[in-house]
Amino acid sequence: MDTAIIRLVENERDRMRFIKCQWNFYKHDVHWVPPLIAERKKLLSTTQNPFYQHAQLRMFLAERNGQVVGRIAAITNENHNQRYHDNVGFIGFFECEDKQDTANALFHAAESWLRSQGKDTARGPVNPSMNDEAALLVEGFDSPPVILTTYNPPYYPVLFERAGYTKAKDNYAYLLRHEDYQTEKMRRLQQAIRDRYKITIRGVNFKDKAQFKKDTDTIKHIYNIAWRNNWGMVEFTDAEWEALVKDLKPVADPDIILIADINNTPAGFLLALPDINRVMIHNKSGSTVGALWHLLTKRHSINFCRIIIMGVLPEYRKTGVDAVMYYEIGQRAARKYTAGGEASWIDEANVDMNLALTKTIRARRYKTYRIYDKALA
Repeated sequence: MDTAIIRLVENERDRMRFIKCQWNFYKHDVHWVPPLIAERKKLLSTTQNPFYQHAQLRMFLAERNGQVVGRIAAITNENHNQRYHDNVGFIGFFECEDKQDTANALFHAAESWLRSQGKDTARGPVNPSMNDEAALLVEGFDSPPVILTTYNPPYYPVLFERAGYTKAKDNYAYLLRHEDYQTEKMRRLQQAIRDRYKITIRGVNFKDKAQFKKDTDTIKHIYNIAWRNNWGMVEFTDAEWEALVKDLKPVADPDIILIADINNTPAGFLLALPDINRVMIHNKSGSTVGALWHLLTKRHSINFCRIIIMGVLPEYRKTGVDAVMYYEIGQRAARKYTAGGEASWIDEANVDMNLALTKTIRARRYKTYRIYDKALA
């Protein structure tokens, strides 16, 4: 039988097959970074992941002759629906062989369940939300993904588009090189801004438990306000934020997480992380023990970082504090991350940020990620 059979994931054995089948699609791909199996289990657990306190998940497998040839998840996110007053459902964790019939069957299963939940649009891929890994890589397949970004074969966009999905939003990744923006002109400009607005830059205190909590709460507060009008943004719940901080703390570098104060009042933040994918790419089995071993023995090879997010409170956006933070992160990163870094995602509609990156910082856009929509008629 050549046609794949679609099956709902109903038990723990199916869940593990859903997770481990990802290896089937990348066994010969030198750029793929295997995920941690334990991390995927927690991400998909409706009891361990606080996202599912306001969301639902259904997972489907495509099988042929006992082998998994595709997978997909259908997701409802009621916090999103309340935030945007819509009936959008989501798809994610998509993997598939290069067969349109198999992809169509997976999409049909996910879309049918979303319809049964009253949703009128399917959006994705999100894994499982816009605050997690999300979007399909559509340009820039010639290098591995950096930390917390997606990667997929070049034929995936074709499978989506032939199934009726159309572009909803593109986001860009920029390659940053220290030599491109560490100019005397930039140094003088950012110093003038610091002096004029009394800007000071500090890191997050990882050593003092109470101060660490205060600093990370400050970042959450700024993020939830600064990003409120950004496309697809949904505020973190307290439980989601605490889980995120707990997960990121072991791999974070306090030197490249910045809080900007103006007159001793928090005005903005910048969060960057070491690109541990440069080590994790060697952990072919996805095991936790293997990940720890590679981190211990190859940590010196992590010479690249990713600027994940920056936020500035609305009342401080005309001060130039964003330029100060970019300059500061460049100075700090140059000491440890000699290969440079990536700034991502940047919304295609964010004209000011895209211009700043290309004209002022002289970054090179090198990857594009796409979120798709499909009306569920």
